[in-house]
Amino acid sequence: MSDGGAWQGNIKARLYERVRERGYDSLTAFADARPAVPLHVLADELGNDVAAVQVLSGLLYEAEQHKRVTRFVRDVLVREVAEGLPNGWPPILDDASRFDVAMTLGRWSAYTPETHEARVRHARDVLLASPPPPGWRPLGPDDELLRTLLPDEEA
Repeated sequence: MSDGGAWQGNIKARLYERVRERGYDSLTAFADARPAVPLHVLADELGNDVAAVQVLSGLLYEAEQHKRVTRFVRDVLVREVAEGLPNGWPPILDDASRFDVAMTLGRWSAYTPETHEARVRHARDVLLASPPPPGWRPLGPDDELLRTLLPDEEA
């Protein structure tokens, strides 16, 4: 968890320095080596002066540069499911599990770039109308169901 120092100095330089110290040439490579790890955990791994939103922003920036924003959007969902639904998709949507699903999908929607908002709304609607199998927990952004919901067509 950031101790407040995350907002001091050159944030971008600090992020790239940290990932290079760990043997990666990009934030995306660092994150890809840790599929399904929540964003705040990635930030914690980079130091107590790095915030999850900084990691998210850096990943989006790299995705935009490489025209891989749809993959970024799927990756964020994978990380949100890992955090919000650690046992996978619930078998029954009772009040408690419906809340967990809503929070997970809500965070995902909040982290979605404007270019992909309509696609994410559609994917979210499909997930709720035709839920994945109980226990479904995507392990990475190339999960078959996720690629069906959000194919690699860049907006």
